[in-house]
Amino acid sequence: MAEKNHNSTIEDTYDDYSTQRFPKDKRDPMWKVLMVQIGGFVALSQFMLGAELGYGMTFHDAVLSTILGSVILQFISFGLGLAGQREGLPTSLLSKWAGFGTVGSAIVGLTFAISLIGWFGIQNSVFAQGVVQIMNTITHSNINYQVVATITGLLVTFSVIFGFKGLSWTTNISIPAFIIVMGFATYNMLKGNSLSHLVTMAAPGAAMGMGAGITMVTGNFIVGAIIMPDITRRTKNGRDVFWVCVIGTIVGELGVNVIGVLMAHAIGSKEIMPIIYQLTGALGIALIVLSSVKVNDMNLYSASLNVVNFFRQVFKVSLNRSVMTVITGILGTILSVIGLIDKFQGFLTVLGVVFPPIAAIMFVDYWLLKTDRKNLDESRAKGELPQTSAKLPVMTIIAWIIGILVGQFVTWGVQSLNVLISSGLVYYLGSLLVRKVDQRIVKNKGIEE
Repeated sequence: MAEKNHNSTIEDTYDDYSTQRFPKDKRDPMWKVLMVQIGGFVALSQFMLGAELGYGMTFHDAVLSTILGSVILQFISFGLGLAGQREGLPTSLLSKWAGFGTVGSAIVGLTFAISLIGWFGIQNSVFAQGVVQIMNTITHSNINYQVVATITGLLVTFSVIFGFKGLSWTTNISIPAFIIVMGFATYNMLKGNSLSHLVTMAAPGAAMGMGAGITMVTGNFIVGAIIMPDITRRTKNGRDVFWVCVIGTIVGELGVNVIGVLMAHAIGSKEIMPIIYQLTGALGIALIVLSSVKVNDMNLYSASLNVVNFFRQVFKVSLNRSVMTVITGILGTILSVIGLIDKFQGFLTVLGVVFPPIAAIMFVDYWLLKTDRKNLDESRAKGELPQTSAKLPVMTIIAWIIGILVGQFVTWGVQSLNVLISSGLVYYLGSLLVRKVDQRIVKNKGIEE
């Protein structure tokens, strides 16, 4: 019963109308949706990105990388967000009629699940590092990080399965706690350092190139940009979508990144816990740890659902969600134990290469090719979903693979931008070619008959 209540609560909060069009009479005012969007940015992962950029870049270059990366994100977010608003569909459903088909959308979900397992590992690393820092401060001993990371990872894993009410209250403090810690840390940082010095000083770590910085920025929130329809399907019009994307990015992406850059310069480190500890002490670490618990709870919950859906759609096999939760939780825990957080820059770079093709294909198919626009328009008028969808368009897989290869092997320019352009162009031209071939086959068949 505990599991059922826990799951229904999460579904009521996060998955409302997830398998149908969001009703127009239930849509929210812009400011409510905007708060959700800002909440997605005001998170530990965004601060970690800012610290990574600040450690390897001057303030000017770090801010410029953030702005340029955000412009790319804005283009993706608004295009897909507007599609979600028009159709009232979340990304998982929209992708079925925007280039990916039934099986393709399940593969997208599996890819999301893999990235969420990675985020689970990183967030659990932060959780464990915080616990170790607090325990070492109190006991003056040397607590083993790997042991703590294993315990914290399994604790969160089983909280998802059994719905421990002892952890559910962290939902209410996650964002406020993070804002309090960041505000206190910023105050202490500026009290002990000259702002002009932090802005003009050289990067404290090994130099990072502009292209790498931009790719990290896009990689950090590319999944958020792709799933923008999950949020904007609740908006009332395109104008609301525009302001949610723009204001949310300015306040969240740019604002939190700038703070992270300045703190990395002030402390001379990209490691989160040393920065937090030096600026806020053990209390700040405790609040950060608590704020990360529920985020990881949802990472694991969403990952397990996506894996279960993948096997259901592709192999027609129904897996037990609780068992899959344990498996994904163990995988994420292993990643944290072996030190995934030390590869955070590489992790973001991978995301910045693998996920942009998804955005490009969906954008091109929905707005340019309009492959299923007629089906979507007719079903939208009835408040229903289209009755048919492609299974797995070949050009989708080809464009996705080519985009990834371009990101991996083309070394000039910005990786994520190269991936977006190449995958979108291949999908557009390839789909037009396939259409012409199909039309010619149909025409020749009609002549023969």
